Amino acid sequence: MTTIHRTPIIPQRVRSIGGQSFAFLPHRFLREGFFASLAPDELRLYVLLVLAADRNGLSFYHYDSICSLLEITLETYLRARNALIDRDLIAFDGTRFQVLSLPDQPRFNNPAPLTSDADDNRDPATIRTIIQQSLGVRRPQNT
Repeated sequence: MTTIHRTPIIPQRVRSIGGQSFAFLPHRFLREGFFASLAPDELRLYVLLVLAADRNGLSFYHYDSICSLLEITLETYLRARNALIDRDLIAFDGTRFQVLSLPDQPRFNNPAPLTSDADDNRDPATIRTIIQQSLGVRRPQNT
């Protein structure tokens, strides 16, 4: 059996919490296929939410800020957000996100279509998109 040498390469630069929040992804996120199960925009949104979350996984980033930071359209954001909810990785109540503990195994399903059901009726991003679609308004690329 080969032993893995675990001494830091640069010991002076070992990460520490230092009085701030500390984002992490469990090793099983990679090892058990959660990483591979996500589309690129889903992965980017998930990592942003992990980085923004407090110790309970909660964050309050508004969809405008998320779209701007990730340089994605509102529709792309909604698809990625809904896919992460469907994959049981995050919860969203219309205002707050919660990054959840990982489920037993990754879900490789397709994201749910954009609808105006259930909690989406309280979500300003979904409401905005539905109104724009019904009015035939063209959206700018980075909204």
